[in-house]
Amino acid sequence: MGRWIEEEGIPTTQISLVREHTAAIRPPRALWVPFMLGRPLGAPGDAPFQRRVLAAALSLLEKSAGPVLEDYPEEAPVPADIDGGEFACPVSFSRPVVAQGLTGALLREVAELAPWYDLAVRKSGRTTAALSGLAPAAMAQFIADFIANQATPVYRQDLAMSLALRLVTQDLKAYYLEAVAVQPGARAAQAAREWFWRETAAGQTFFQLRDACLQQMDEAVKGFGARSLIPLAIAPRPDGYHKK
Repeated sequence: MGRWIEEEGIPTTQISLVREHTAAIRPPRALWVPFMLGRPLGAPGDAPFQRRVLAAALSLLEKSAGPVLEDYPEEAPVPADIDGGEFACPVSFSRPVVAQGLTGALLREVAELAPWYDLAVRKSGRTTAALSGLAPAAMAQFIADFIANQATPVYRQDLAMSLALRLVTQDLKAYYLEAVAVQPGARAAQAAREWFWRETAAGQTFFQLRDACLQQMDEAVKGFGARSLIPLAIAPRPDGYHKK
């Protein structure tokens, strides 16, 4: 879109959150920022920092020739009002789960988060965990079934497996992050992301899902597992996918 606007004589600039995508697309001018997805200006509520980011992006308009891709030099500050407590649920809401191993741990985890998720939805009046149309336990079970048997059918016949996996994993991650956001001692968004990937059964399951995707003959499924499932900030891409 930037190229089309520039063809009319109007210079453009943009902020990029995924550097490798921007490098491949080669827009006229772009500023890459080392912030988490969804926060292109960094920490919320920090007007001076956000102003510096905007000024850096707008300064690229002084570049007459492109493509230009520059890196923003500052990390986003952590909000000062975040307490130092660990994530904790003061009450156990566990429900009977028959499955064993990681699948059982995942299903129990999903069940234990349900009251927190319900509270989050009541407080905000909305949820972002609704792309797949599945209930959280069904999301978890579908992922576990695919890992165990890659011939598992999709949960909607109108979806390709790669899109089905994308929607259900995005929903399950949103379910976790919305639930943990209303728990006592909840951390900043970046800390919540680290918690999801490093400390939960869901995070471990997603790594197993990546391995299962890489065994697929379907290149779209394989590409989803290699490039889109796990952020580069959490783990490097598998061998052979670093530059694709």
